[in-house]
Amino acid sequence: MVSITTNLPSNDSLDEQDVRLWLDGLAADRSADEMDMLRRACDLAMDVHQEALEATGETTLRHALAVAEILDAMGLDSETLVAAILHDVIPRDEVGANHLEELFSPDVVHMVQDMGRIGYASRGHSGSCHKDELEHAENLRRMLLSIADDIRVVLIVLAERLHVMRILKNLSEQVRIEEALGTQKIYAPLANRLGIWQIKWEMEDLCLRYLEPKEYKEIAGNLDGRRAEREAFIAGIIDRLQEKFNAVGIDAEISGRPKHIYSIWKKMKRKSVGIDQIFDLRAVRILVGTVAECYSVLGIIHGQWRHIPGEFDDYIATPKTNMYSSIHTAVIGPEDKTLEIQIRTHEMHDHAELGVAAHWQYKEGAGKSDVAFDRRIILMRNWLELQDETETVSEDFVDNLKSEFEAQQVYVLTPHGKVIELPKGATAVDFAYAIHSGVGDRCKGSKINGRIAPLTQPLESGQTVSIITSKEGGPSRDWLSPHLGYIATSKARNRVRHWFKQQDYDTHLHTGRSSLEREVHRLGVSKPNLEQVAKRYNFQKSDDLLAAIGRGEVSPIQVAGMGVPAEPGKETEAVHERPKRRSHRANKGRSEVIVEGVDDLLTHMARCCKPVPCDDVVGFITRGRGVTVHRRNCAMIRNLKGEEQDRLAQVTWADRSAGTTYPVDIQVIAGDRKGLLRDLSSILTNEEVDVIGVNTQSSRKIDRATMRFTVEITDMRQLSRILEKMAQLPDVIDVRRQA
Repeated sequence: MVSITTNLPSNDSLDEQDVRLWLDGLAADRSADEMDMLRRACDLAMDVHQEALEATGETTLRHALAVAEILDAMGLDSETLVAAILHDVIPRDEVGANHLEELFSPDVVHMVQDMGRIGYASRGHSGSCHKDELEHAENLRRMLLSIADDIRVVLIVLAERLHVMRILKNLSEQVRIEEALGTQKIYAPLANRLGIWQIKWEMEDLCLRYLEPKEYKEIAGNLDGRRAEREAFIAGIIDRLQEKFNAVGIDAEISGRPKHIYSIWKKMKRKSVGIDQIFDLRAVRILVGTVAECYSVLGIIHGQWRHIPGEFDDYIATPKTNMYSSIHTAVIGPEDKTLEIQIRTHEMHDHAELGVAAHWQYKEGAGKSDVAFDRRIILMRNWLELQDETETVSEDFVDNLKSEFEAQQVYVLTPHGKVIELPKGATAVDFAYAIHSGVGDRCKGSKINGRIAPLTQPLESGQTVSIITSKEGGPSRDWLSPHLGYIATSKARNRVRHWFKQQDYDTHLHTGRSSLEREVHRLGVSKPNLEQVAKRYNFQKSDDLLAAIGRGEVSPIQVAGMGVPAEPGKETEAVHERPKRRSHRANKGRSEVIVEGVDDLLTHMARCCKPVPCDDVVGFITRGRGVTVHRRNCAMIRNLKGEEQDRLAQVTWADRSAGTTYPVDIQVIAGDRKGLLRDLSSILTNEEVDVIGVNTQSSRKIDRATMRFTVEITDMRQLSRILEKMAQLPDVIDVRRQA
């Protein structure tokens, strides 16, 4: 148990003389200017609070001074103490803020304002429970860290919480349990992460005292000696070891602590043993320069005291999976008392405390790692360690630390106290969609901390946000405009787009069907099997594919040409699956088709329809010239009669050789103008296609030009590209592949 010393009188009501005596207790270590600032803070607190009471029944003034006293014991600067005294003196308006700025430094004013933002979150919702309880507690901790622009604000929050825990005995059992649960889940782990062990240990012991009173008293009764006596025992061990190491020339840094009651209870539960089987009630940690010195120290310790069998772990030889390295041993020390000793190098210690093996992550069983959040914790711990090692910290260091300390996330509360994590810059619209897509779709307005606020206002950590919804309607298209600032998260943006997709489905379906039919006509190909194409694009049905074409998500040229992309940026394949090969390639010529059921048969492409890969083709067996390959919709094939139909053969496209080209006819109808042929030829030149024939006709009566180009292309994709570019030229009326 922790003994508490205070300069405050036992009575709750403090008069001016009581405050002056309390201030005198701080004067020894502080300058005259600092004491003057503290007196001004106390005068303002007495004037504002008068006889105001906390929920604990304690006066607000006494509560504020008790919090400042805890921070003084931690060695914090005078500005932090002033902010603690004034943390309930929140400026409600600009006049109040200006008055504070006249009396105190900007840092003090900022800390007081941050405490005001934290207030609701740190008090009203600490004991609330949700289905996702662990995630909620973690988000609350993150929120407390992200709200504070100044690291010292978090220390004030922890000191305030510790004082509340100290006086819980005056409240009802239900309130004690709720406050203890909130402290155990949120504030003690936060103190642990920051390395503020003394606050962590006391918080955990007080939580156990109210949550498990019988077991707490039993463990406390079994501990031999008060905590002060155990601390004196540890100090004696440290002095004795230091003398031994100095004698052999080992430069060692030794620290120790008696195990606190909560930690003992937790270990007893985990191992299912009694207190007599807990060997680290007293523990010492030894830091040295090298691994060799670690083992030298181990030899000295085992030569000094008897080792306890089964209580030795060498994590230097065999590190843990998180790369934690250290030697753990337990011995029977002076007075036959057990003692745990950890031995490691300074590098191992830094890794254990600040690296991936961080003690807080191990103890809390933290799940996924957040690099930015972990870095924030490390920066805070570095600042705290620097405060312990030096009397003052340079302003440049503090400014640089604050700039790196800036949070990248914001944590805001629902009206029921659930914490929602959002990226910095997020708005109420992002918040609404983070809760549920239905809330986002019907969002019409928002309230921040009970006041109507615009939907474009960036949210800040600690704010309570409620969404005003309508029974009908949906999101505004303005939300999708990046310049208007309604949305900052991709989740919200995608949800809005999805809503409009669903609303405009019929329109997109009609547009997509028209676009595809126009492209099929222009390419002069057969309409593809839309059900097969839809499956290749991962759509459930053909209508979804057509709607995607209408929205511009899928190119009608690709579908019309029966080309299906396997992955973005990769070449596409034909929609029609090639049947199993039943014969060898007909020849090594340009046709590159396979005639089913026939080997070594001469094939050539029909000049009438000029088929290319991806066309649906059929073979016609000629007399003496092998097989002529036609497009299936070729007029010659459609007009076959009687016995000629029996001469048709099934053919499929084979794998093509690199550089193989195929002749096609392109028909262009355009307004007759100078330079038209030059512009069309330029497109063909840029596409690096060979033109093997040109036929042009002009009608001066209607000022119309009709042109036919015979070009050699590599595939349907290139043909689509050429047709698209030609169609965009001025005065071009129609471009299509000629049947």
